[in-house]
Amino acid sequence: MLKSTGEPLWEVYDVAMLDLDGVVYVGSEAVPGAPGHLSKAAAAGLRLAYVTNNASRPPGAVAEHLRELGIDVQDDDVVTSAQAAARLLAERLPSGSPVFVIGGRGLEVALTELGLRPVQDADERPVAVVSGYSGDLRWSTVIAGAILVRRGLPWVASNTDLTVPTPLGPGPGNGAIVGVVARFAEREPVVAGKPEPPLFEETLRRVGGRRPVVVGDRLDTDIEGANAVGYDSLLVMTGVTDLGVLVAAPPELRPSYVAADLQGLGYPQPEVEVQHGAVRSGGWTATVEDGELAVSGDGDPDSWWRVVAVAGWSHLDATGTAPGTSAVRPPAGGPVAG
Repeated sequence: MLKSTGEPLWEVYDVAMLDLDGVVYVGSEAVPGAPGHLSKAAAAGLRLAYVTNNASRPPGAVAEHLRELGIDVQDDDVVTSAQAAARLLAERLPSGSPVFVIGGRGLEVALTELGLRPVQDADERPVAVVSGYSGDLRWSTVIAGAILVRRGLPWVASNTDLTVPTPLGPGPGNGAIVGVVARFAEREPVVAGKPEPPLFEETLRRVGGRRPVVVGDRLDTDIEGANAVGYDSLLVMTGVTDLGVLVAAPPELRPSYVAADLQGLGYPQPEVEVQHGAVRSGGWTATVEDGELAVSGDGDPDSWWRVVAVAGWSHLDATGTAPGTSAVRPPAGGPVAG
């Protein structure tokens, strides 16, 4: 259920497609240890691509934020869903075509980069519509764009994420706006961001690489997307996925590897032993007894996550029900869903 390798992941793969929020940073702060882990991975020869579904900021602004966190990154190392959305349109439209933007600066920069002309006035006779999250988006812009979509103009959405992080907690994301426009226009967009292929394809086009690994914290975007395009993936447990979500993952949402954090890029991924209902790795043993997950032993955090993942998925596949997790807690005291 998990892949194994006797070599560190940074020797097996030549480029890591790194999600940002929940992997590299949480809000305005770096995930503890992330800058150092990334520095070691880069020194080992792994190319690092910082890949985000958020279309609100151009790559330069994202890169500047990463540099402020102590991460050595160039603007070209950042790839956004806005760039993937612009690529989809540029491949279909003549250079200089006006495109109506339900969004902000990130989309405008991406469209201009590829020779298209961003507009927010229907009198400019746009030939397509693109939508992406912007905290400054005006409702009048949404209305005008929705009318154009309803008239039949090609429509690309940067992503359909339902939420975005805010200081007050999760808020409505681009998926909420996409849902409003789609219901009004009775149409669905072409989606550029994860879990759809275009953003992954755009990343390889810009950053290069032949053996990519997707690194993320979300099963329904990072991991599902990697599985859909046939890339291996590493789930890190520093973001939104907690223990309860992990053990309840169906096959299409399961990662190739799992680790406590980005330090996992520098370690081998040993095979997990499954025998007589017991799952063992790195000194830990996980079982499911009377529908409840149980873990015993001692070892490193990565091995703990490996054994609970395999034990949980084995039980889910055999019974159709995910095990309870209320009796166990990760070694670092991470979140647990009951």
